[in-house]
Amino acid sequence: MATLLAVNSAASLWGPYKDIWQTVGNALWRRQPEAVHLLDMILKKHKPDFISLFRNPPKNVQQHEKVQKASTEGVAIQGQQGTRLLPEQLIKEAFILSDLFDIGELAAVELLLAGEHQQPHFPGLTRGLVAVLLYWDGKRCISNSLKALVQSRRGKTWTLELSPELVSMTTRFTDELMEQGLTYKVLTLLSQIDVNNEFEKLQRERGLGSEKHRKEVSDLIKECRQSLAESLFAWACQSPLGKDDTLLLIGHLERVTVEANGSLDAVNLALLMALLYCFDISFIEQSTEERDDVIHQLPLLTERQYIATIHSRLQDSQPWKLPGLQATIRLAWALALRGISQLPDVTALAEFTEADEAMAELAIADSVFLFLTESVVVSENFYQEEFYIRRTHNLITDFLALMPMKVKQLKNRADEDARIIHMSVQMGNDPPISLRRDLEHLMLLIGELYKKNPFHLELALEYWCPSEPLQTPTIMGSYLGVAHQRPPQRQVVLSKFVRQMGDLLPPTIYIPYLKMLQGLANGPQCAHYCFSLLKVNGSSHVENIQGAGGSPVSWEHFFHSLMLYHEHLRKDLPSADSVQYRHLPSRGITQKEQDGLIAFLQLTSTIITWSENARLALCEHPQWTPVVVILGLLQCSIPPVLKAELLKTLAAFGKSPEVAASLWQSLEYTQILQTVRVPSQRQAIGIEVELNEIESRCEEYPLTRAFCQLISTLVESSFPSNLGAGLRPPGFDPYLQFLRDSVFLRFRTRAYRRAAEKWEVAEVVLEVFYKLLRDYEPQLEDFVDQFVELQGEEIIAYKPPGFSLMYHLLNESPMLELALSLLEEGVKQLDTYAPFPGKKHLEKAVQHCLALLNLTMQKENLFMDLLRESQLALIVSPLEQLLQGINPRTKKADNVVNIARYLYHGNTNPELAFESAKILCCISCNSNIQIKLVGDFTHDQSVSQKLMAGFVECLDSEDTEEFVRVEEGSELEKKLAVIRHETRIHILNLLITSLECNPPNLALYLLGFELKKPVSTTNLQDPGVLGCPRTCLHAILNILEKGTEGRTGPVAVRESPQLAELCYQVIYQLCACSDTSGPTMRYLRTSQDFLFSQLQHLPFSNKEYEISMLNQMSWLMKTASIELRVTSLNRQRSHTQRLLHLLLDDMPVKPYSDGEGGIEDENRSVSGFLHFDTSTKVRRKILSILDSIDFSQEIPEPLQLDFFDRAQIEQVIANCEHKNLRGQTVCNVKILDDEAAQELMPVIAGAVFTLTAHLSQAVRTEQKQPLGSGPRDTQYAFMLDGSFASPLPTEGPLMGFASIGDSSLHIILKKLLDFILKTGGGFQRVRTHLYGSLLYYLQIAQRPDEPDTLEAAKKTMWERLTAPEDVFSKLQRENIAIIESYGAALMEVVCRDACDGHEIGRMLALALLDRIVSVDKQQQWLLYLSNSGYLKVLVDSLVEDDRNLQSLLTPQPPLLKALYTYESKMAFLTRVAKIQQGSLELLRSGVIVRLAQCQVYDMRPETDPHGVFGVRDPPMFIPTPVDRYRQILLPALQLCQVILTSSMAQHLQAAGQVLQFLISHSDTIQAILRCQDVSAGSLQELALLTGIISKAALPGILCELDVDVNEGSLMELQGHIGRFQRQCLGLLSRFGGADRLRQFKFQDDNVDRDRVNKKDEMELAMQQICANVMEYCQSLMLQSSPTSQHAVCLFTPSLSETINRDGPRQDTQAPVVPYWRLPGLGIIVYLLKQSASDFFTYYDSHRRSVNKLQNVEQLPPDEIKELCQSVMPAGVDKISTAQKYVLARRRLVKLINNRAKLLSLCSFIIETCLFIFWRHLEYYLLHCTPTDSQDSLFASRTLFKSRRIQDSFSSDANLDFRSMLTVVSQHDLDQLQSGAVNAFGESLQKKLLDIEGLYSKVRSRHSFTQALVRRIRGLLRISRS
Repeated sequence: MATLLAVNSAASLWGPYKDIWQTVGNALWRRQPEAVHLLDMILKKHKPDFISLFRNPPKNVQQHEKVQKASTEGVAIQGQQGTRLLPEQLIKEAFILSDLFDIGELAAVELLLAGEHQQPHFPGLTRGLVAVLLYWDGKRCISNSLKALVQSRRGKTWTLELSPELVSMTTRFTDELMEQGLTYKVLTLLSQIDVNNEFEKLQRERGLGSEKHRKEVSDLIKECRQSLAESLFAWACQSPLGKDDTLLLIGHLERVTVEANGSLDAVNLALLMALLYCFDISFIEQSTEERDDVIHQLPLLTERQYIATIHSRLQDSQPWKLPGLQATIRLAWALALRGISQLPDVTALAEFTEADEAMAELAIADSVFLFLTESVVVSENFYQEEFYIRRTHNLITDFLALMPMKVKQLKNRADEDARIIHMSVQMGNDPPISLRRDLEHLMLLIGELYKKNPFHLELALEYWCPSEPLQTPTIMGSYLGVAHQRPPQRQVVLSKFVRQMGDLLPPTIYIPYLKMLQGLANGPQCAHYCFSLLKVNGSSHVENIQGAGGSPVSWEHFFHSLMLYHEHLRKDLPSADSVQYRHLPSRGITQKEQDGLIAFLQLTSTIITWSENARLALCEHPQWTPVVVILGLLQCSIPPVLKAELLKTLAAFGKSPEVAASLWQSLEYTQILQTVRVPSQRQAIGIEVELNEIESRCEEYPLTRAFCQLISTLVESSFPSNLGAGLRPPGFDPYLQFLRDSVFLRFRTRAYRRAAEKWEVAEVVLEVFYKLLRDYEPQLEDFVDQFVELQGEEIIAYKPPGFSLMYHLLNESPMLELALSLLEEGVKQLDTYAPFPGKKHLEKAVQHCLALLNLTMQKENLFMDLLRESQLALIVSPLEQLLQGINPRTKKADNVVNIARYLYHGNTNPELAFESAKILCCISCNSNIQIKLVGDFTHDQSVSQKLMAGFVECLDSEDTEEFVRVEEGSELEKKLAVIRHETRIHILNLLITSLECNPPNLALYLLGFELKKPVSTTNLQDPGVLGCPRTCLHAILNILEKGTEGRTGPVAVRESPQLAELCYQVIYQLCACSDTSGPTMRYLRTSQDFLFSQLQHLPFSNKEYEISMLNQMSWLMKTASIELRVTSLNRQRSHTQRLLHLLLDDMPVKPYSDGEGGIEDENRSVSGFLHFDTSTKVRRKILSILDSIDFSQEIPEPLQLDFFDRAQIEQVIANCEHKNLRGQTVCNVKILDDEAAQELMPVIAGAVFTLTAHLSQAVRTEQKQPLGSGPRDTQYAFMLDGSFASPLPTEGPLMGFASIGDSSLHIILKKLLDFILKTGGGFQRVRTHLYGSLLYYLQIAQRPDEPDTLEAAKKTMWERLTAPEDVFSKLQRENIAIIESYGAALMEVVCRDACDGHEIGRMLALALLDRIVSVDKQQQWLLYLSNSGYLKVLVDSLVEDDRNLQSLLTPQPPLLKALYTYESKMAFLTRVAKIQQGSLELLRSGVIVRLAQCQVYDMRPETDPHGVFGVRDPPMFIPTPVDRYRQILLPALQLCQVILTSSMAQHLQAAGQVLQFLISHSDTIQAILRCQDVSAGSLQELALLTGIISKAALPGILCELDVDVNEGSLMELQGHIGRFQRQCLGLLSRFGGADRLRQFKFQDDNVDRDRVNKKDEMELAMQQICANVMEYCQSLMLQSSPTSQHAVCLFTPSLSETINRDGPRQDTQAPVVPYWRLPGLGIIVYLLKQSASDFFTYYDSHRRSVNKLQNVEQLPPDEIKELCQSVMPAGVDKISTAQKYVLARRRLVKLINNRAKLLSLCSFIIETCLFIFWRHLEYYLLHCTPTDSQDSLFASRTLFKSRRIQDSFSSDANLDFRSMLTVVSQHDLDQLQSGAVNAFGESLQKKLLDIEGLYSKVRSRHSFTQALVRRIRGLLRISRS
């Protein structure tokens, strides 16, 4: 009998249940494989406990007697010998407990004994109170285990991904429970257990202790009920309940009521959801394999009886206590019936399925949607369970999708009601009360349901049918990116519902509809769809459904309305100083309008918070300008609530940094917070007034909170340092001052209508302070007064806000005082453990306060150091000293105590405990403060006990970590686990630092040592023994002990190595310190057997944390060495021996031996040392510990660096090293990253540059050598020669980079671009290298120089268009696509660098722009350049360049940097001008006007003729002034020429501007046209200049000049043009006549090494000059003579120019024809002949070169050498043959292309000459009247006529035609005719026709020459009579 009545010391109502829960948790949540078997055993053993859920052992007479006598006879205790006497008091308590819980007497005794044992864990509670906790904790464990087991069942809704055998085991076990009536038991228990009743019982028996105890008991009871209800919920989710169970559940729900706030409590919510899941058939839609099995288990589909019974039960008209709950279940049932009716073969159920409409009608009549909104969705547990949300979502979507007629009916009813209301308003009556608002409630429900999205489910996506696919537009009709798949029918219906409800919206439903949209827009994709809907609604194609403004639910309508309100209210704005400002003007916004606006503003905020695209699209919309309108409205007088919403919307806009930056400026400008006081203004304005006068009076502060929220967002997005510059001292200070003085410092003294708002205000303002201080780093410049000029006087600028906050927190300021008092109030409130309004906000506010103190401590040392060095007259004190100050409320120094008290709430508020521990850890470093703190902490016994409990609780916190459902809120849980871990680390660090201070210190107090007596007299005990509390030492030992009894060793070593390491260190420090050593070692030896149990698990192994593991072992071994020394000195042999055996034996030690070995033990040890019993040897432990240390030290290899300088790298690494607390040198890798970025980025970029250069070079010259002897191979090798690609067989386009592969090249490009973007604003040097690399890279895709063999022209246009894309174009196209994918960010960086910064950087950026613009077919970059204003900046910078360039023309110039940047800039502008759009943009930005203003072009240096033709000095690197001048002038001329050519549309405008350029620099232009010396440079100038003049200096242009032309200036302009014309014609005789040969002779005398190239260039330039002048003549003739009768003759009829050219002339410099006399036609004929003969020379030369190029290898060596020398003057002999071939090819390609150009010029000159010759002949021979003719009257008439013509082309007035016409005699004409016949002989004609056949025909200008020759021949045949 006695054994039966033995007491279980672990309490049978608690211990075993705790074990069950532990095992269930290990198996299901922690997934420990070994726990599965254990779980099986435990479930079998405790099955009765689960079946008889919560049943207690009954009272028993025998037990009663037994306990009665226990004080004298004692009771037996299981597992212990003998009996134990119980004190009378305990027996009394046992009977009370037995009555209280109705449990057996022995069970009560067990609970009390267990309570006594656990008491140290619950400081301040008696054993009876602990027993109450244990009783309910046992119940909690069993109900949680049940819930977990049910959740792990196999079923239809979820899976925990456990092993199949485990799932089968739990499913089988729970099925057996269900057969035993689990549902009934659970529902009965839920009805019976009630927190209030239980509390009443406990209250009667004094079973409740402190507030904390009450809270814990009530939490346990609630958790029991919750878990039981959730077990049923989980069951219903996985497999629905049977018929009887469902009826039981319905019966239970009939009697349910709601909480005080109208919502269902957590238990009833779970039961409701369980019932809803019983009726859930949504899984039928999913086509899974297991669906069929599930359908068979579903009573809804298999039992007819089930449907009949449930249906009749729900049809029953008996009302429930909550009609809404009944309605919800009816709706779910109706939808289930409707769902079933759509399945095949359910005709048998027709009688029920047809009743679905009626059932739904009943539900709607009972306001089902209102109930769901007000009682279900708002319930606080609703959003904590994903499947509640999913089921409610399904309920609503099923209703909308399955009952479309019902929805339509609701809509019609709403429309009808809206009409009735409208009528009543019209009539002036009140609307009838009976109107239903079901549609409205449905919309509000949808809005409410999706408003929160804690699991990121985005269920609302089902309501949006994407009109455009989400991913790729290429897939036709893709749905959510899945190709060819239509969106499901359900989605189509739902999206139709959303769209159609918005059409013709009755005003009553406007706000609910907006709220619904707000819910549906919650989530990144949803927000995008909602934004699009509102955009489309407002667009014009929704043809005015709603009258004028499109739909009222659209951006268009909304922003338009806002503007109208703004317009309307702005007129009402009272003058600033009128008093009426306080009251709303008469025509304000009505309440209805205000609600509508607020709803739309909230919707806008939701959308733009989620979707950045929407945010930017709205912000940048030119018509709507939301930010401007909102700021405007904020200045009007509207209610604070509306202002608050406006500010919140602004805050949402401010999330984007680009918007935030401008928003700051706008805020400042609109003075929402008045930062500038105008002297004339009598009264303040702005938000401060609203706060003090309006909000304070109303006792509501929405506006202030919203303003703080806005500032908080803006501070994070972008922070302007010079805010408000120009109007006030710049800086953030006025805002900070307002937040600090008006909001924070006064928040406690204000009155609040809603109590919670007080803490909301505190939280939001403290959050701003926290962000400002977090982002502040003290800088030296903060400590120097910065002066700025304001309205002519110097004032001091404001300091950064962080500085100001630091200053206030390091002084006894009101701010610090309030923060500390807030911390005190916070901890007082938390100590009540009672819920109160605003609790969450108070906790947040306290957290920010603690964080502020923390940040201040982290930054104070640097701050104070900088302050000491500076000259500022400020005084600050360290924060730890300020915290020692007296608290004005308690008159004690208890600030630190208040901070420490937060540790006591570590379980409920881990964040606060973490911040608190951090602060204490910081303070503890100061030993003077320690002594004071110990006094403060121990001063009051109860506080001291609480503080100790707080520290211990935080260290123990791991035990409190509950298992969480893996899927649920795991993010938050992980975060909290990390916070708890960090808190423990801080506490251990606090102990370690404190132990280093002299006693008394905090550590001694926390570890349980004596403080009043000497420390060494302490007697440490187990907790509870001799009233010893549980201290941090116990907690630390507990952490290390866990797991030592098993085989695996201490758990902490594996799971939290850092924690374990610090724990071992604390213990070592206690053992090593003389004061604490004795008591500690005694305690560890006797009570804990600590060292033995720890050492037997050595060596630890943890590969991941090797260093930590070695540290743990070293602290432990150090402690062991102290123990060995102490025990051997004290002759405690047995202890010493036991440890030595453990470490030195090679016999396996019997684990956990007693240590009281007798004599035989001693013998064994001797034998252990001397005799080697080989059978069971193991390696000695001391050796295996040494094995764990890796003695081979890896010395790092010396750095192998290709690109970096080793010294530089090592320096960078050294800069990032610092000593850590243990004195080890550590390199901070994070800083190293930044440092390295700073230091090495340029080096890396340089390396990248070199590599790309090599790559480009390699690709372009790859495989230059022939690959073999076969003919195809040699061709192939040719092909790969980067400079030649003739039309070869199709394997041609395998260019160099075929071997690399495009994708690799693309990777290089992407990485380069990423690197460029990463460098951000700084690092221009780095980007310079990267631009260079990029240029080299882009060069790869540039087509190499190809020889113009004149063959290409033979291809037809069609052939050219259809030719396959070659590798170059393909790579180029792909490159530009990649570049464009980087968008404006890249453009911004490159353009900024091109306009500003270092010269080389600018040049390379310009070159890069040049390259990109040249291949950018879409002209994206050009568009960006012009739209963003960069092009204009470049053009305007020419003025500055002008100044710099002028200094370069002095004989000894400064650096040539300016010249190079100028050249790059002009090259880029010329590139832009080549694009038609680009030239228009350049004209717009006035580039030519800028060039005309530049003075440098007028500073042409004089040339020295002897220097040119005499022997020149060898050219130095610095070019001569003349050459420099040309480098400046030629780009300008080129730019003009390109603009003239490509600006087709604006040709006249361009020509007009160029003409102005020519005229403004006319002196220079004329000097060039005189051409005093002939050199390659001067010819180049001439060639460009004549090209420009031929297009610009034309008579028709003058009318286009946009100058104010009066007679005088017109004359002057005409003069200029005439002069240009005369000089150009003069050039003709110079370069077109025989003189040309003489120019070359001069050149030949001057034998120079680059003579060959120069000669080519000069020849080309001369031909170009002739071609330009001829083009000019042709233009002049065509422009000024509409018919040949009135031709303007440019040449006299004299042919003498062609004759008598043999004798050399002395005066070479003078032009052949004095320029005031017109040249004769002879020069044209001469030019014609000359060009014809030149043509054949060039043609032969070209053909020869092409042949040579095709057979380079066959050329004789001398010729090869000669070709090479023209490319590479020196060292030709040293290079290989292959390289010689390469050079020879290069030279030949050059030659061929030069000849091809010459050929085209010759051809052009010939055609133009023929045309001019023909026009002149026609005029002279047919229409001209000679002066000596008889018909003088006629002559005068002609003369008159020609003068008139001339006048009409006034620009030619200077060519004196009259004088010329007067001298044309009949003789001249006769001579002309005869001369022309001779000159234009047969041979010339044949030559011309041959040329046409050879060349022109190929170029498709078919028979122009032929026609002209025919006409001229005709003219010459006509003999004049």
